[in-house]
Amino acid sequence: MWFYLVCVATLTSFLLGVGADMAHNQSLAQHKTEKILREFLRFYEDQYGVSLFNSMRHEIEGTGPPQAQLLWRKVPLDERIIFSGNLFQYQEDNKKWRNRFSLVPHNYGLVLYENHVAYERQMPPRAIINSAGYKVLTSVDQYLELVGNSLPGTTSKSGSTPILKCPTQFPLILWHPYARHYYFCMMTEAEQDKWQAVLQDCIRHCNNGIPENSKVEGPAFTDAIRMYRQSKEQYGTWEMLCGNEVQILSNLVMEELGPALKVELGPRLKGKPQERQRQWIQISDAVYRLVFEQAKVHFEEVLLKLQLSRPAMEAVIRTDMDQIITSKEHLASKIRAFILPKAEVCVRNHVQPYIPSILEALMVPTSQGFTEVRDVFFKEVTDMNLNVINEGGIDKLGEYMEKLSQLAYHPLKMQSCYEKMEPLRLDGLQQRFDVSSTSVFKQRAQIHMREQMDNAVYTFETLLHQELGKGPTKEELCKSIQRILERVLKKYDYDSSSVRKRFFREALLQITIPFLLKKLAPTCKSELPRFQELIFEDFARFILVENTYEEVVLQTVMKDIMQAVKEAAVQRKHNLYRDSIVLHNSDPNLHLLAEGAPIDWGEQYGDSGDGSDSGGSPSPSEAATLTEKRRRAKQVVSVVQDEESGLPFEAGSEPPSPASPDSVTELRGLLAQDLQAESPPPASPLLNGAPVQESSQPMAILEASSPPASPLGHLPPGKAVDIETPKPSDQETGEQVSSPGSRPPIHTTTEDSAGVQTEF
Repeated sequence: MWFYLVCVATLTSFLLGVGADMAHNQSLAQHKTEKILREFLRFYEDQYGVSLFNSMRHEIEGTGPPQAQLLWRKVPLDERIIFSGNLFQYQEDNKKWRNRFSLVPHNYGLVLYENHVAYERQMPPRAIINSAGYKVLTSVDQYLELVGNSLPGTTSKSGSTPILKCPTQFPLILWHPYARHYYFCMMTEAEQDKWQAVLQDCIRHCNNGIPENSKVEGPAFTDAIRMYRQSKEQYGTWEMLCGNEVQILSNLVMEELGPALKVELGPRLKGKPQERQRQWIQISDAVYRLVFEQAKVHFEEVLLKLQLSRPAMEAVIRTDMDQIITSKEHLASKIRAFILPKAEVCVRNHVQPYIPSILEALMVPTSQGFTEVRDVFFKEVTDMNLNVINEGGIDKLGEYMEKLSQLAYHPLKMQSCYEKMEPLRLDGLQQRFDVSSTSVFKQRAQIHMREQMDNAVYTFETLLHQELGKGPTKEELCKSIQRILERVLKKYDYDSSSVRKRFFREALLQITIPFLLKKLAPTCKSELPRFQELIFEDFARFILVENTYEEVVLQTVMKDIMQAVKEAAVQRKHNLYRDSIVLHNSDPNLHLLAEGAPIDWGEQYGDSGDGSDSGGSPSPSEAATLTEKRRRAKQVVSVVQDEESGLPFEAGSEPPSPASPDSVTELRGLLAQDLQAESPPPASPLLNGAPVQESSQPMAILEASSPPASPLGHLPPGKAVDIETPKPSDQETGEQVSSPGSRPPIHTTTEDSAGVQTEF
């Protein structure tokens, strides 16, 4: 903690020019941070034993949702670059805009290089941004309003110079309530839309930072967050439950520490309003980084201690499982007898009348999004089938399937699905049930959409690969593709219904349970300690009164929620299936196919990849070309702009209109025309209006001439990189400094990026 005090004192002294009473302020910050961390981690230790017991009980009893019809990838699509291209970034140190080459690897950490040449030479990136907790803003006015609200009394007067000026009409700003902000701009509205879709995809992925396969640590952490906030009388959804555990814990600390810092330091900020805003952003970012480091140390210590004690706890649970269950049911019966009359009245008067309205508000945009997923999948497979007919059959199949396999990760093609959730509103109900924002429900539904799209694509891949083993002709292959498509769509419809019903139930619980707990707290919460004596001391780590109380409250409203969702399915609303429709083992051999090795379409069905036409091995130049094509196929989208293109800094100047099509659909049409004409494609401008350097290779449907594969592509999903670069000076604003020479070794870490740079 000494490091924390020295760093904050140094920064604030530098910014404010004060020193007399800084020690007092830093002592308060230290004490508050330590107190929050210790208090939360006690909740986490308590919840760990409960979560471990629930996980083992679930494993033994084998309860769960019906078996999915679609397959899912056991081996994720790693080593992919989701997006690459150029964008202008504002440099806070010299107040200039610079053209940066940027890429998004499969872990969705936005990587910024000095330029494309620096990337090709494997120089260290300028910055790596973990976007968990960020918001994408497309308006400078919107950004200035948020900045003004973050520090009261600093709103700029009319006509004064704002904190940020954008040289074009198409900015993109990454805003975070605590961490530093990032400023970008584009030349055209079309390019702004593309980058906005990409950045939103990064945020969506990074926000979902706790692995879903974490059956003990994940639930224990989220339950501890909820219990801690409820102990502070904070019920309802929380927008900053974003990122991995350390990022979320840092947000939790800053939620309490931030207001205290504003009170202490706000009046001391000097200068014009925009200068005070800039100072506050830097102070908040510095404190957030230090809180992150301190939270990381504390959390890892506690987690290690719990993991070491886990074998002993598991032994007790296995030995005494029946006794623990009996003890918990006895406790639940006593709590139920105490609170049931009050809870039922509360549900009947304050919750039950509103469940149909909430459900309908959720069903409409969610079902539209899943329908769009179905339509996009159908269109892409149908287009591929037409291309197989018109463009040479199986010879091109590997190229087409390589692109189709990445469909769920294509931020532009999936955007039409995601944007269906944007109209989600809980008008009138949001205030009643203390729902701070609907973003948590939007992002959860969007994640389900991507998962279902990938499951449908992977199932199609698996069935088609099996069909290819029969050696079909081109005509037989096209008929098989259509038949497999219809088969997969039926499975998608069933799984889509199951996923949506589960999502609706979870969302309704997430909205109503905090409301009920808050309503019942004045009359029930103070009586809970007396139930502690009903728990045997040996089982106290696996049974908690507070958790059992919440389960009882959940049961009082669950039957109404289940009934509402069931009635919607019976009425066939939004293509929901009735619960009685269960497709048990409808395709028993399908899941056996998924046990094989992952399919490498480029390797197995590449275009003349075996050199069989010439009766021998390909020449070195041909082999290099094939390797390059396969590497490029691993890139989902690439929009590489001319490094020499300038940025119009003159006020009021209009950016040049793009000479190329603005949508992927239009590009597909033009490419199809070129292919049908069997003529080499002409050099075309890029999507952002800058000319492309001439290339001998045609632009693929999903990518333009792409950069070499990056070592970042070899990182496991959900992890950020920690690049050992020289530490920047105090004049730096958070970006990593590139040093000449070869790229230093890269190692992975799970908690090194909290919306901040990964190494300083």
